[in-house]
Amino acid sequence: MLSISILTDNTAGGHFLAEHGLSYLIEIDNEKILFDAGHSNVFLQNAERLNYNIENEVETIVLSHGHWDHGNGLKYLKNKTLITHPASFASRYRKADRTTVGLELSKYEIEKQFTLKESKTSLQLTENLVFLGEIPRNNDFENKTTSFEFADGSDDFIPDDSALAAIIDNELVIITGCSHSGICNICEHAKKVTGLNKIKAVIGGFHLKKQDKQTLKTIEYFKKNRIEKLFPSHCTALPALSLFYSTFKSEQVKTGMILRF
Repeated sequence: MLSISILTDNTAGGHFLAEHGLSYLIEIDNEKILFDAGHSNVFLQNAERLNYNIENEVETIVLSHGHWDHGNGLKYLKNKTLITHPASFASRYRKADRTTVGLELSKYEIEKQFTLKESKTSLQLTENLVFLGEIPRNNDFENKTTSFEFADGSDDFIPDDSALAAIIDNELVIITGCSHSGICNICEHAKKVTGLNKIKAVIGGFHLKKQDKQTLKTIEYFKKNRIEKLFPSHCTALPALSLFYSTFKSEQVKTGMILRF
C-alpha cells in the first residue's frame, strides 16, 4: 500500500497550517520518506498533528528541485540521507525582479547537516518507489519558456526538477514537486524507467497557470492515458485548476489530507 500525507501545500485543511510550498510524507514498503520540506517548519507542525515524528521516523528525504518553497524547510532537519539532482544548489533568480528563488542553505551547509546523495539518473529508493532523476524534455509543449535565470543571467529551465514514481499493483502513482520539466515529460520518463505504461494517479504541483495550449495539451495527455485520479496542487493556478475540475472532477489538495492507493 502507498500512503501520501500532505504536510505542506498552499491550501489549508481543517486545523492544519498552509504556506506556499510543498511537503509530502510517503509511506511505502514499510518505510517513511519525506518528499520536499516546504519553506518553514509548517511541515513539522502538521506532521505532529498527524501523529508523525519526522525526526525519529524518517531516514530519507528527497528534494524535488532547488527552489526555496520546497527546500528551505530543510534547515529544521539533520542527520538524514538527502537525495536530489546535483543542480539543486545553483544560485537562481526571478527574471522580473532578480529576487532569489534558490535554497537558503548552501551545498556546503547541506553536506554538514545531511548525507548528501546527488544523482542525475534514477534511483531505486525502496522495492516500489523510484527517484526519477533528470527528466528528458521531449514533447513540443512543455518547458519552452522560463521566468528564472542563473546568476550569470542565462536562462534557468530548472534542470534539477525531478519526481517520484510509486508502483502499486503494476500501476504507477506519480508524485511531483513542481513539474518545471513538464508533468507529461515526467509521466513518460516514469514509464520508461519502470517499464510500466499504466498510470493510476498523479499528484503534486503541475506548474500550469492558465487555460492555454500547455494546459489543454496536458489534459489531452491525461485523457489519452486514462489516468484514474488527478491531484493538481501547489503551483497549479486557479484557471488551470478549474479546468482540471470541470474535466476530471479532480479533488483539491489540502494540508492534513492522507491519500491511500
